[in-house]
Amino acid sequence: MAEHPIEGLMKTAMESIKEMVDVNTVVGDPVETPDGSVIIPVSRVACGFAAGGGEYAVGANGKNQGESSGAPFGGGSGAGVSVQPMGFLVVGNGQIRLLPVDDSHALFDRLIDAAPQMLNQIQSMFNRGKNAGTTGPTQPIV
Repeated sequence: MAEHPIEGLMKTAMESIKEMVDVNTVVGDPVETPDGSVIIPVSRVACGFAAGGGEYAVGANGKNQGESSGAPFGGGSGAGVSVQPMGFLVVGNGQIRLLPVDDSHALFDRLIDAAPQMLNQIQSMFNRGKNAGTTGPTQPIV
């Protein structure tokens, strides 16, 4: 069975998208700084694809209308790719931080970054309380 012309259009468009977008587009190549930290760019990638076509009607004399010979098909396809930088992962000094490009999510990012430090402080408070023989705060709350 012969390949339908729309399959060729779709195949060409998808191969073009495949060449433009790979894993290195979303998570970029790491860059090492002189102090030993590693910076990794992170992006958001969005793709769109459309294809369509139609066949010409056959006239009363058996010939295709609008075409003298060949496949009675007309069609097209298109694709688009959008790459938006989101932030940078910074790995170094025993920690991993996400530095966003825009500040719209800055509060949540700061909370997530501060969570391990807060947990360590809470854990150390309980450990100090156990060592002192009490389970509550070591100083009265005023």
